[in-house]
Amino acid sequence: MTTQEILESVKNMTVLELNELVKAIEEEFGVTAAAPVAFGGAGAGAGDGGAAEQTEFDVILTSAGASKIGVIKVVREITGLGLKEAKELVDNAPKPIKEKIAKEDADGIKAKLEEAGASVEVK
Repeated sequence: MTTQEILESVKNMTVLELNELVKAIEEEFGVTAAAPVAFGGAGAGAGDGGAAEQTEFDVILTSAGASKIGVIKVVREITGLGLKEAKELVDNAPKPIKEKIAKEDADGIKAKLEEAGASVEVK
């Protein structure tokens, strides 16, 4: 059987048949489909000990500063929000601007917002 034929067979299975297939594969090869979930849980536990490095960051607007209009423009540029939504976000600071992004992206956004006069935190 080719990979494509196997995929076609799996597509045509019911949920019950798929569940039975997964169990049979687990028994036959001595593996478990839950391993990635357990690994994710272990990684979260390791983060508590400080061993794991943070990979996702949140950019939080803490204050608009003196140049509120400039900050609103930058927020619109970064988020793609409309004028009203961006203004509400800035008015209700502290609020997250972007969540779960890479460190480099978070630092770039922070720099843009600070250049416009805002106070920003990266967590």
